[in-house]
Amino acid sequence: MFVIKKPHAKANVSKTIRFTEELNNRMIALAHEEEISFNELVIQCCQYALDHRQKAGQEELTDD
Repeated sequence: MFVIKKPHAKANVSKTIRFTEELNNRMIALAHEEEISFNELVIQCCQYALDHRQKAGQEELTDD
């Protein structure tokens, strides 16, 4: 299960990424609700996705 943490490690690499308008709006709302920056939310979402990604042929990971 994805749990938002406060605060996270400092980010020091600048990147430009593009979001759909709907995803952008949802992420802005969630960041505001959790009282964290948009950037912090993006970092945590990416970290969670990488930590829980499923490789081809691998059994599904569970959140035990």
